[in-house]
Amino acid sequence: MDRQQTLNIDNRYRVQLDVFEGPLDLLLHLIGKHEIDIFDIPIAFVTQKYIEYLDVMQQLNLDLASEYLEMAAQLALIKSRMMLPKDASQSDDDALDDDVDPREELVRQLLEYQKYRTAAESLSERPQAGRDVFYRPPDPGEVAPERPLDPPGLFALMDALRQVFERLELDENASEREISITRISVTARIHQILDHLRVVKHVPFMELFVDHVRRTDIVTTFLAILEMTRLGLTRIHQAAPGAEIHITAAADIDDADRVLSENPVEEA
Repeated sequence: MDRQQTLNIDNRYRVQLDVFEGPLDLLLHLIGKHEIDIFDIPIAFVTQKYIEYLDVMQQLNLDLASEYLEMAAQLALIKSRMMLPKDASQSDDDALDDDVDPREELVRQLLEYQKYRTAAESLSERPQAGRDVFYRPPDPGEVAPERPLDPPGLFALMDALRQVFERLELDENASEREISITRISVTARIHQILDHLRVVKHVPFMELFVDHVRRTDIVTTFLAILEMTRLGLTRIHQAAPGAEIHITAAADIDDADRVLSENPVEEA
């Protein structure tokens, strides 16, 4: 299921990302986030939310894999079939066909995918227990170290980014602003964030966007965060699903200049 996608903003920046999620992951994310019964999916609502995520991806100029668009078409088809009125003049065989829930095949796909994804996650965690890492038993009275926070998934980051876009739209509607036309590069934004993290070490995700007044600025910062994390300069953490996302400086942040010189961001 591993594959790479390319983020391309204004044809100036290209950042390669390892992406593990697909359309079924996105649907499961929506079902979990909105506490939806997987056996009684409100197709109109889920389709709307699914399209909203695709809109965010398109604002990032993310080259969408064809399966995302195929799933959007499948959701639209299911939605239209559920809205069709039943024809009283149909034969008994046709009536039986109409009694089949249009969502049935989608639910089957989701349950099957969820089963294998859960199994894969369980297997991926096993080596950490006693083969790759061995812990010294704590001394009596010693406080055990806290478990590191889990990194959020791609769609959790999309949630946070969508909130930034929504806040920008509210600000634009509330008042007129004088906006500078000066653009900052991804590389320059990376250095700004690194300078900040050298001081505070830990910053909420949303705090990095507080002064942004343009969509291009938001996307540039988002790409900078992703590139820094890919290079191991920062870590992205979330205490629990739906909790606030935080950015933390990695141990080798002081070696950032060398890392960036060896892995330059492609900018036109």
